[in-house]
Amino acid sequence: MSSAQHNLSSFDPNNLPNLPDAVIGIVVAEWHSEITNALLDGALEALSLSKVKKENIHILNVPGTYELPYGAVKTIDKYQPDAVVCLGCVIQGETRHFDFICNAVAHGLMQLNIQYKIPVTFGVLTTDNLEQAQNRSGGKHGNKGFEAGLTALKSIY
Repeated sequence: MSSAQHNLSSFDPNNLPNLPDAVIGIVVAEWHSEITNALLDGALEALSLSKVKKENIHILNVPGTYELPYGAVKTIDKYQPDAVVCLGCVIQGETRHFDFICNAVAHGLMQLNIQYKIPVTFGVLTTDNLEQAQNRSGGKHGNKGFEAGLTALKSIY
């Protein structure tokens, strides 16, 4: 089924982990802040629904999506979290820059999962335009930040 037909962030509220003592890092790109702040709101909602204590949530802002892997490493080194949620947005432009950024970030975050043996989730929107990003950051297709937060929590134990 096409994603244009349904909300991608549906979840079973009875199947949420209860992790009040989990330590969670969130790394948020500042580029496209209207979108990434909405993704952050979604991730925080998922953590709240799973009863993660506010004092156990550590947020780091980085300039752009490309810097997410570095921000994740800084967060891991400083806080020793159970998981890191990475949030960013890359919107297709006129050049291949989009492809290089998306591939580099996806590969970098995947490598951190292996290297650190903790969940480092990919809450990065890779869209063709701003409308698609808005639809996936709290709009009609849900909130990818919520999904990334929930994925991190479900992957901890």
